[in-house]
Amino acid sequence: MKELLRRLCSLPGVASWEDQVRDCVMEVAGQYATELRVDTMGNVIAFKEGTKATGNKLLLTAHMDEVGLMVRAITDEGYLKFSAVGSVDRRVLLGKRMLVGPRQIPAVVGMKAYHLVSRDEEKNVPKLDEFYLDIGAKNKEEAAKLVNLGDVAAFDSPPEEPVPGLLKGRALDGRIGCAVLLWLMREDLPMDCTFVFTAQKEVGARGAFGAAFSVKPEIALVLEGAPAADLAGVPAHKKVCALGKGAVLPVMDKGVIVDRKLFETLRSLAQEGNIPWQLREEATTGSGDALAVQRAASGVRT
Repeated sequence: MKELLRRLCSLPGVASWEDQVRDCVMEVAGQYATELRVDTMGNVIAFKEGTKATGNKLLLTAHMDEVGLMVRAITDEGYLKFSAVGSVDRRVLLGKRMLVGPRQIPAVVGMKAYHLVSRDEEKNVPKLDEFYLDIGAKNKEEAAKLVNLGDVAAFDSPPEEPVPGLLKGRALDGRIGCAVLLWLMREDLPMDCTFVFTAQKEVGARGAFGAAFSVKPEIALVLEGAPAADLAGVPAHKKVCALGKGAVLPVMDKGVIVDRKLFETLRSLAQEGNIPWQLREEATTGSGDALAVQRAASGVRT
C-alpha cells in the first residue's frame, strides 16, 4: 500500500482539478469494482458486491483533492497574482515551489524583497494579494503563453521518507484515505459496499454532499488524516493525537458529533483485534466530508 500511497501523493489534485488523481483511482478501482462511475461533481463512485447483498447501505469515503492556488491575473512584469483554493496558511507560502497549470510550469512564491519591507510590515503576516508566482517570464506576453487565467497551482512537494517508517508529502490527509479504500477493495467483502472518492472537499465538501444524496446510504465511514498538533510548546490538553499511536477515532469536532453506536463498535473492534487506536482529544478543526454526508437527505449515521 505504501507504493500506492506514494503514487497518489505524487499527483496534483487541487480542488476542481482532480483529474490525474481521479484517473489513478479509476484505474485501480476498475480492477475490483462491480460498478464504477463518475458523477457530475467529479466524484468516483465504486460499488462492489459482498457476500451479503445490502445495496447502498454502507458508504466508505475519502477525498481526492488538495489545497492550492488559482491564477487570477498576470502583471506587466510577468508575475502571476493568485487566490487560495481552500484554506492555505499565508505564513508558510513565501518561497514555496509550485507547479502551475496542466503543463506543470515550475514556479516559486515570492513577494516584496526583504530590504524594501518596513518595520511595521515586518511584524505582520503578508496579505494574500502581496504574494505572486514567479515562473521566470520576462513580461506579461511571455507568461500568457505558458499559463492561463484560472489555472491552478499545486505545491511541489513529492512524497519521501525523512526517516524509516514515516512518510512526508502534500495531500496526505485525503490520499491516505483513498489508498486505504483502494486497498480494501481488493478484499472479499462481507457485505455490499459503496466506495466514494470525493472531489472539492477542500472548498466546502461539495463533492461529498452531492454523492451522499446520490448514494443515499444508511451508514457512512469517512477516512481522513487527523491534525496531530503534537508539537513542542503545545499544551497537553490542546494536542489532538500522537504520531505512531494508531488510528484516531473522533467523538466530535467543530462540525459533527459522531454516531455513538458506530463509535462504540469501532472501539470494540480495535480492542478485540489488538489494533492500536487513540481518541481524538481536541476538536480543532471542522469535519469536511463527514459534515456533508451526515446532513444529507434525512440524515446518515456517520
